[in-house]
Amino acid sequence: MFRPTPAENRLLRSQFATSNGRRGGRRYLPFVFTEHGAIMAASVLNSPRAVEMSVFVVRAFVRLNEVLASNRKLAAKVMELDRRLQTQNAAIHNIVAAIKRLMKPPLRRIPQIGFRSGASQ
Repeated sequence: MFRPTPAENRLLRSQFATSNGRRGGRRYLPFVFTEHGAIMAASVLNSPRAVEMSVFVVRAFVRLNEVLASNRKLAAKVMELDRRLQTQNAAIHNIVAAIKRLMKPPLRRIPQIGFRSGASQ
């Protein structure tokens, strides 16, 4: 069990369900439980309601861990896709540049018409 920092507490606060603290709201930082702390607290209590809530808390933490794991996998996939796109973007840029060079008409040397003096030859 620990107290979150003020910044962490702001992230945890619901915008609509809690007061802002000036008019009867919470004026101190709450205590929060880690996953292990919640299981330990639930194991001490043995009323039917406490057992039901401990099962609920454990399931919530398991689900949270699954979501976090899937988000990590998704983030890794996005990073890999970004890396691939960067290398493919460079390759596509090179292909487009080559096509543009091929589309330009070749420079033709236009022969001069007229008299040429012997000094300029």
